[in-house]
Amino acid sequence: MNGFVLAGGRSTRMGQDKALLPYAGRPLVEHAVQLLRAVGLEPHILGNRHDLSTCAPVMEDLHPACGPLGGIEAALTSSNSDWNVFVPVDLPLLPPTFLRYLIERSTITGAAATIPTVAGRPNPLCAVYHRSLLAAVSRVIAAGNNKVIDVVAADSAADLFSVEAVAATREDWPVTPPLHLWFQNLNTREDMWLIS
Repeated sequence: MNGFVLAGGRSTRMGQDKALLPYAGRPLVEHAVQLLRAVGLEPHILGNRHDLSTCAPVMEDLHPACGPLGGIEAALTSSNSDWNVFVPVDLPLLPPTFLRYLIERSTITGAAATIPTVAGRPNPLCAVYHRSLLAAVSRVIAAGNNKVIDVVAADSAADLFSVEAVAATREDWPVTPPLHLWFQNLNTREDMWLIS
Protein backbone atom coordinates (compact mmCIF):
# COMPACT_ATOMS: atom_id res chain seq x y z
CA MET A 1 0.00 0.00 0.00
CA ASN A 2 0.94 3.62 -0.42
CA GLY A 3 0.25 6.28 2.20
CA PHE A 4 -0.85 9.83 1.46
CA VAL A 5 -1.36 12.94 3.59
CA LEU A 6 -4.03 15.32 2.31
CA ALA A 7 -2.45 18.73 2.93
CA GLY A 8 -3.56 20.95 0.05
CA GLY A 9 -6.32 22.88 1.82
CA ARG A 10 -6.33 26.67 2.08
CA SER A 11 -7.04 26.68 5.86
CA THR A 12 -9.35 29.68 5.49
CA ARG A 13 -11.33 28.97 8.67
CA MET A 14 -8.15 28.51 10.70
CA GLY A 15 -6.66 31.76 9.46
CA GLN A 16 -3.22 30.21 9.01
CA ASP A 17 -1.66 27.20 7.32
CA LYS A 18 -2.93 24.09 9.13
CA ALA A 19 -0.15 21.83 7.88
CA LEU A 20 2.43 23.95 9.70
CA LEU A 21 0.30 24.62 12.77
CA PRO A 22 2.16 23.41 15.87
CA TYR A 23 0.62 20.71 18.02
CA ALA A 24 2.52 19.03 20.87
CA GLY A 25 5.74 20.65 19.70
CA ARG A 26 5.56 19.60 16.03
CA PRO A 27 3.70 20.81 12.94
CA LEU A 28 0.53 18.88 12.13
CA VAL A 29 2.04 17.59 8.89
CA GLU A 30 4.79 15.84 10.85
CA HIS A 31 2.18 14.06 12.99
CA ALA A 32 0.41 12.80 9.85
CA VAL A 33 3.65 11.69 8.18
CA GLN A 34 4.74 9.89 11.34
CA LEU A 35 1.36 8.14 11.61
CA LEU A 36 1.82 6.60 8.16
CA ARG A 37 5.38 5.59 8.96
CA ALA A 38 4.22 3.99 12.23
CA VAL A 39 2.10 1.54 10.24
CA GLY A 40 4.90 0.74 7.80
CA LEU A 41 3.92 3.01 4.91
CA GLU A 42 6.14 5.41 3.00
CA PRO A 43 4.28 8.73 3.17
CA HIS A 44 3.61 11.20 0.37
CA ILE A 45 2.09 14.66 0.80
CA LEU A 46 -0.73 15.69 -1.52
CA GLY A 47 -1.23 19.29 -2.61
CA ASN A 48 0.73 22.06 -4.26
CA ARG A 49 2.98 22.26 -1.21
CA HIS A 50 6.66 22.18 -2.13
CA ASP A 51 7.36 23.89 1.19
CA LEU A 52 6.55 20.56 2.87
CA SER A 53 9.00 18.49 0.83
CA THR A 54 11.41 18.20 3.76
CA CYS A 55 8.79 16.05 5.54
CA ALA A 56 7.98 13.68 2.65
CA PRO A 57 7.79 13.70 -1.16
CA VAL A 58 5.09 16.08 -2.42
CA MET A 59 2.63 15.25 -5.18
CA GLU A 60 0.81 18.12 -6.89
CA ASP A 61 -2.89 18.02 -7.75
CA LEU A 62 -3.69 17.34 -11.39
CA HIS A 63 -6.63 19.72 -11.13
CA PRO A 64 -5.91 22.54 -8.65
CA ALA A 65 -8.72 24.03 -6.57
CA CYS A 66 -10.66 20.74 -6.43
CA GLY A 67 -10.11 20.23 -2.72
CA PRO A 68 -9.11 16.85 -1.29
CA LEU A 69 -10.61 15.07 -4.28
CA GLY A 70 -7.93 16.65 -6.47
CA GLY A 71 -5.26 15.16 -4.22
CA ILE A 72 -6.92 11.76 -4.25
CA GLU A 73 -7.05 11.87 -8.04
CA ALA A 74 -3.33 12.68 -8.25
CA ALA A 75 -2.49 9.88 -5.83
CA LEU A 76 -4.56 7.22 -7.60
CA THR A 77 -3.15 8.31 -10.98
CA SER A 78 0.48 7.92 -9.95
CA SER A 79 0.22 5.14 -7.37
CA ASN A 80 2.07 1.91 -8.05
CA SER A 81 -0.24 0.08 -5.64
CA ASP A 82 -3.86 -0.99 -5.97
CA TRP A 83 -4.57 0.01 -2.37
CA ASN A 84 -3.91 3.50 -1.03
CA VAL A 85 -4.30 4.90 2.47
CA PHE A 86 -5.30 8.54 2.94
CA VAL A 87 -5.18 10.63 6.10
CA PRO A 88 -5.96 14.33 6.46
CA VAL A 89 -3.26 16.60 7.81
CA ASP A 90 -5.41 17.68 10.75
CA LEU A 91 -6.10 14.49 12.76
CA PRO A 92 -3.15 14.43 15.18
CA LEU A 93 -4.90 12.18 17.73
CA LEU A 94 -5.62 9.31 15.35
CA PRO A 95 -3.77 6.29 16.80
CA PRO A 96 -1.68 3.89 14.71
CA THR A 97 -3.72 0.96 16.09
CA PHE A 98 -6.79 2.32 14.34
CA LEU A 99 -4.96 2.88 11.06
CA ARG A 100 -3.64 -0.69 11.20
CA TYR A 101 -7.20 -1.93 11.61
CA LEU A 102 -8.39 0.20 8.69
CA ILE A 103 -5.68 -1.28 6.46
CA GLU A 104 -6.38 -4.83 7.63
CA ARG A 105 -10.12 -4.40 7.10
CA SER A 106 -9.61 -3.14 3.54
CA THR A 107 -7.55 -6.19 2.61
CA ILE A 108 -10.13 -8.56 4.13
CA THR A 109 -13.20 -7.03 2.48
CA GLY A 110 -11.60 -6.05 -0.82
CA ALA A 111 -13.95 -3.07 -0.96
CA ALA A 112 -13.14 -0.31 -3.42
CA ALA A 113 -13.37 2.15 -0.52
CA THR A 114 -13.05 1.48 3.21
CA ILE A 115 -14.33 4.43 5.22
CA PRO A 116 -14.89 4.80 8.97
CA THR A 117 -18.00 6.48 10.36
CA VAL A 118 -18.24 8.18 13.75
CA ALA A 119 -21.65 9.09 15.18
CA GLY A 120 -23.06 7.99 11.84
CA ARG A 121 -20.98 10.48 9.85
CA PRO A 122 -18.50 9.15 7.27
CA ASN A 123 -14.89 10.29 7.33
CA PRO A 124 -13.93 9.91 3.64
CA LEU A 125 -10.60 11.70 4.03
CA CYS A 126 -9.36 9.02 6.43
CA ALA A 127 -9.83 5.98 4.27
CA VAL A 128 -8.41 3.31 2.00
CA TYR A 129 -9.19 3.66 -1.71
CA HIS A 130 -8.57 1.16 -4.47
CA ARG A 131 -7.01 2.46 -7.66
CA SER A 132 -10.11 1.29 -9.56
CA LEU A 133 -11.95 4.35 -8.17
CA LEU A 134 -9.83 6.68 -10.31
CA ALA A 135 -12.33 6.78 -13.17
CA ALA A 136 -15.18 7.71 -10.81
CA VAL A 137 -13.02 10.38 -9.13
CA SER A 138 -12.12 11.91 -12.51
CA ARG A 139 -15.80 11.90 -13.59
CA VAL A 140 -16.90 13.71 -10.44
CA ILE A 141 -14.16 16.33 -10.86
CA ALA A 142 -15.03 16.81 -14.55
CA ALA A 143 -18.66 17.39 -13.52
CA GLY A 144 -17.53 20.18 -11.18
CA ASN A 145 -18.49 18.30 -8.02
CA ASN A 146 -15.53 18.00 -5.68
CA LYS A 147 -17.15 16.05 -2.82
CA VAL A 148 -15.25 12.88 -1.97
CA ILE A 149 -18.30 11.21 -0.46
CA ASP A 150 -20.17 11.52 -3.78
CA VAL A 151 -17.57 9.28 -5.42
CA VAL A 152 -18.09 6.70 -2.69
CA ALA A 153 -21.89 6.96 -2.77
CA ALA A 154 -21.85 5.99 -6.44
CA ASP A 155 -19.86 2.82 -5.72
CA SER A 156 -21.80 -0.12 -4.32
CA ALA A 157 -18.55 -1.83 -3.31
CA ALA A 158 -17.79 0.72 -0.58
CA ASP A 159 -17.40 -0.46 3.02
CA LEU A 160 -18.56 2.16 5.53
CA PHE A 161 -18.19 0.88 9.08
CA SER A 162 -18.98 2.21 12.54
CA VAL A 163 -15.85 2.99 14.56
CA GLU A 164 -17.88 2.82 17.76
CA ALA A 165 -19.18 -0.68 16.97
CA VAL A 166 -15.70 -1.97 16.19
CA ALA A 167 -14.20 -0.26 19.25
CA ALA A 168 -16.65 -2.15 21.47
CA THR A 169 -15.00 -5.40 20.36
CA ARG A 170 -11.36 -4.29 20.55
CA GLU A 171 -9.21 -4.39 23.66
CA ASP A 172 -6.09 -3.11 21.88
CA TRP A 173 -7.51 0.32 20.98
CA PRO A 174 -6.50 3.17 23.31
CA VAL A 175 -9.14 4.82 25.47
CA THR A 176 -7.10 7.99 25.86
CA PRO A 177 -7.71 10.23 24.06
CA PRO A 178 -11.40 9.33 23.76
CA LEU A 179 -12.49 7.87 20.46
CA HIS A 180 -14.57 10.87 19.33
CA LEU A 181 -11.43 13.04 19.42
CA TRP A 182 -9.54 10.74 17.04
CA PHE A 183 -11.57 12.27 14.22
CA GLN A 184 -11.71 15.86 15.47
CA ASN A 185 -10.74 17.91 12.41
CA LEU A 186 -8.88 21.07 13.25
CA ASN A 187 -10.60 23.71 11.16
CA THR A 188 -10.72 26.60 13.63
CA ARG A 189 -8.79 27.80 16.66
CA GLU A 190 -11.68 26.59 18.83
CA ASP A 191 -11.09 23.07 17.48
CA MET A 192 -7.50 23.29 18.74
CA TRP A 193 -8.83 23.85 22.26
CA LEU A 194 -10.90 20.65 22.04
CA ILE A 195 -7.81 18.47 21.69
CA SER A 196 -5.52 20.38 24.05
